[in-house]
Amino acid sequence: MSDFQTRGGGSLVSVVIPIYNVEGTLDECLSSVEAQTHRELEIICVNDGPTDGSAAIVHEHAARDSRIVVVDKRNEGYGASCNRGIAIARGTWVAIVEPDDVLEPTWFSDLLACAEAYGGADGVDVVKAPYWRELPARDGGEPTRVTCPYAGRVRPKTQPFPVEDGIELMLHHPAIWAALYRRGYLVERGIRFLEVPGAGWADNPFLVETLCRTDRIVYTDRPGYRYRERDLNEAEAFAARSPLVPLTRWNDMMDAAALANVSDPHILDALAVRGVNYALITVGAVGDKNEEVNALLASSMARLDDGLVFRSPRISPAGKRLFSRVRGLEAPRAANVPYYAHLVGEAAYRLRANGPAFVLETLRRRREGGRV
Repeated sequence: MSDFQTRGGGSLVSVVIPIYNVEGTLDECLSSVEAQTHRELEIICVNDGPTDGSAAIVHEHAARDSRIVVVDKRNEGYGASCNRGIAIARGTWVAIVEPDDVLEPTWFSDLLACAEAYGGADGVDVVKAPYWRELPARDGGEPTRVTCPYAGRVRPKTQPFPVEDGIELMLHHPAIWAALYRRGYLVERGIRFLEVPGAGWADNPFLVETLCRTDRIVYTDRPGYRYRERDLNEAEAFAARSPLVPLTRWNDMMDAAALANVSDPHILDALAVRGVNYALITVGAVGDKNEEVNALLASSMARLDDGLVFRSPRISPAGKRLFSRVRGLEAPRAANVPYYAHLVGEAAYRLRANGPAFVLETLRRRREGGRV
């Protein structure tokens, strides 16, 4: 990890915060943005038609901090709100901050220092970093804080780099907010969020759009974004409520990859892993009796090369069996040693990073979801 000496100079960062019914966490989130050591901020708060006290909290903060720009609008969803914020942004850089998360004071300073170390806006399109995962407290204790799954594992040979040289960024949670984006890059490439109802997993295709259309990504292994997770089985719970969304957004990811002319095998493998895992999550949540779900499963798995799926050491035996059934193929008879070796490697990494209790809990939850 580099010790960056510069702090990003006077670069203006436009911070886009999409807001809907988050009155319980919004004040702390906004305060953490306002307290950043990098002061050149344009804080764009997009009130997406909240029905609680969120809008009032935003306006109270705006009355105290002239850097805050407030957009009040009808409810349109996460993607539309982010697009509205980006459209009016004036900064050299754009950041997304979710209103139930918190930033450590040097978050933007550290990201900007990383960009400046490799040429700033003249040489960098995307700055990525790891983040902290915060899980709810149990029995009145403190929240559990652990590192994200790619911390310490993104090791490109050179910087800047294309995403295939830091493929861990594609294999885990999209974490589109653990980043800075050069505003000109988003505008020049026409990169936008999908405008779908609610949150709708719109971050999934945005991940592909932003990381697969440039070879000017830089990375600092310095976390400073605290992402609050509701539960380790959050994806499964969402799929139970909205079973078509995960695979629909994965198809959007595949469409974005096709438009970006993605052919690198590392990226294709990462997309296949995500697609099969989303299929497992969907079937685990709602079963295989829903005709609409089954039709989406069939059309989705048809987009994947069977050799790629069967060879991938990251796709579980359960995933390969589901893929084979949906595609009407004979299940592979090859040994599962590569997958279990992958699991051992993952467990070893997480044991070093977060300790045995969290590893055991994660494996238990993954087994419940059928992904082990």
